[in-house]
Amino acid sequence: MTTRVIIVDDQAMVRAGFAALLAAQSDIDVVGDAPDGAQGVELSRRTHPDVVLMDVRMPQMDGLEAARQLLSPPPGVTHRPKVLMLTTFDVDDYVYEALRAGASGFLLKDAPPADLIAAVRIVAAGEALLAPSVTRRLIADFARQGPAPRKDATALRLNGLTPRETEVLKLIARGLSNQEIADALVLAEQTVKTHIGRVLAKLELRDRAQAVIFAYESGLVTPGER
Repeated sequence: MTTRVIIVDDQAMVRAGFAALLAAQSDIDVVGDAPDGAQGVELSRRTHPDVVLMDVRMPQMDGLEAARQLLSPPPGVTHRPKVLMLTTFDVDDYVYEALRAGASGFLLKDAPPADLIAAVRIVAAGEALLAPSVTRRLIADFARQGPAPRKDATALRLNGLTPRETEVLKLIARGLSNQEIADALVLAEQTVKTHIGRVLAKLELRDRAQAVIFAYESGLVTPGER
């Protein structure tokens, strides 16, 4: 399977460099690039990529608005690519809003080339890419907001989880990897993956990033809790 990618960034050298690096991989096909969010949305609708590498700060339309349009398309548009945000700072103000909009994660622009290639593959496979610094930022944001009231609809969604699935969701929210969750619960890693898949399906979430946000917003997990 070849992963189709487009690159949306207002710096031509960044687009060219990322495209050359990714196109050299046998399992990645760069199908286009765009200099701003508006053109990126149009290009995505036309080329149907699997992954969109989206810069955060751009003229015309920023990456956050472009991500929103791609991940919540208007009626009649069925294609929803995975969106990987590109940023210069791992504590960018857009982090939280982009994850809430459905972005699959963040990647620093100065990350090593191998990290970029791995990130595209991870996101294409349906996983979220959340660096520890980003997870800490999310937790800090929730800590400032205080405990979230658990709304009736949210409580009903949580009630649909089994006790084991609830445990897994709590550990996801703590930033644990699949292997760390497996070790904590004395389970096989494949079993953990199965539980995570069921949690996402039952809660109608796209990936781990949204699972982290849901766990805190629902009040299931609170910052500082162990």
